[in-house]
Amino acid sequence: MNKKTLVIGASLKPERYSNIAMKRLTSYNHDVVAFGLREGQVAGIDIDTSLMPYKDIDTITLYLNPERQKAYYEYLIGLQPKRIIFNPGTENSEFQNLLKQQGIYFEEACTLVLLSTNQY
Repeated sequence: MNKKTLVIGASLKPERYSNIAMKRLTSYNHDVVAFGLREGQVAGIDIDTSLMPYKDIDTITLYLNPERQKAYYEYLIGLQPKRIIFNPGTENSEFQNLLKQQGIYFEEACTLVLLSTNQY
């Protein structure tokens, strides 16, 4: 099942997990949109550098440390995703409490592992 996914913290650097995740998500036929600090393309996906009003987001996968996430709380909640994945190093109890209040499901997991074990 195709789950439209927003990658937050997208990177052009091939060794970064966000970059690997974008490639892997597309190989599993998920629609992917991405936000990062630098414009460019990964696996045919444009990395947006301004916050877009994306529609029908199923999953947001985070690749920003907790301190950097604070600037995006309101925006991410406003997208009304079905879930947010806190990849290793992005765990954030403050943001998770806000998500609970909004009824948005979240999990602390690795997008790459979820994909490779058919749990995505």
